[in-house]
Amino acid sequence: MDKKIDDAWKLLNSADLLYGATEIERALDRLAAQIGDALANAFPIALCVMGGGVVFAGKLLPRLEFPMEFDYLHATRYRGGTRGGEIEWAVLPRMDLAGRSVLLLDDILDEGHTLAAAKQRLLELGAACVKIAVLADKELGREKPVVADFVGLSLPNRYVFGMGMDAHGLWRNLPGIYAMKES
Repeated sequence: MDKKIDDAWKLLNSADLLYGATEIERALDRLAAQIGDALANAFPIALCVMGGGVVFAGKLLPRLEFPMEFDYLHATRYRGGTRGGEIEWAVLPRMDLAGRSVLLLDDILDEGHTLAAAKQRLLELGAACVKIAVLADKELGREKPVVADFVGLSLPNRYVFGMGMDAHGLWRNLPGIYAMKES
């Protein structure tokens, strides 16, 4: 256990801070205003993508000052690694989505495969529309299979962690966003 703890601290201490807590709070305020303008009268269902989206959703939802319902889904491609694989559906929303506006909340739009699959699945479940809000959008320099409707921050094409994003299952709890050192 001590080696895991030491490795976790080494990872953090060697990382580059991309965005601190103050910058993230400002981005959350801006996102909340944009989402409110778009969805305040839609009575949406907000869906958090677990587990990465939980920190983002927890900080964003109290800023959304309009009525909504809340649920979650769990779709993953990473399972603790740094490379994505096949989509695994652990949990689908329990609420009836038929004819509803959905606000899909996730920590990051990386390659976009998970969010594209989640959006498609929600539409198949009857959602009238699905709007995607992400804390961060990674600049890959190529087209992605889905575009977020609301983006808080832009990130370089590096492996990042903090604010719900993890590095080898670690550091989702950080109040900032860090990038691993490039090798």
